[in-house]
Amino acid sequence: MGVTRLKRKDRKNKTTSRLEVQFLKLATNLELGSRSAEPKNSQIAKNNAALLKAAAAK
Repeated sequence: MGVTRLKRKDRKNKTTSRLEVQFLKLATNLELGSRSAEPKNSQIAKNNAALLKAAAAK
């Protein structure tokens, strides 16, 4: 069986659907207590704490 070349519309649909799936995977909501929750000693948590401290000092 020979390999057929996709028409332009089909190639576009293939790429678009792949990107949509990737976007949906990245956009999943993090639930409290889930394994993917932000660890308490992460750099983001430290930065947020420092920003709150600076805002309270003003």
